[in-house]
Amino acid sequence: MMSHGWIRLLATILLIVAVLLVIRLHRAEGATLPEAVTAGHRLAVNWCKECHAVERNDVLSGKGPAFVRIANMPSTTELSLKVFLRSNHSDMPNLVIAPSEADEIVRYILSLKRD
Repeated sequence: MMSHGWIRLLATILLIVAVLLVIRLHRAEGATLPEAVTAGHRLAVNWCKECHAVERNDVLSGKGPAFVRIANMPSTTELSLKVFLRSNHSDMPNLVIAPSEADEIVRYILSLKRD
């Protein structure tokens, strides 16, 4: 009877580890973007890709920092990104971004943040 309890305990632990692994793999590089982030991704590809690496695995193709790097800076917050996107910068094109589109891009950038 004692060994039956250990087998159940071991099976439970293995099941928990398997579930955690599946969750981790789902959130890994190849996972699809959540619906709320895809609009921001599309905007970033259309407007920002010329100067920034916008995909998680992109090699930096332009003169701007990679979005993954931006997302993982300690100073990066939703507010800081919104302010940045709505401000003029001498080293960036002067894009006119609607507030709702800026919000979408911010959501996408923040989705690239490492846990």
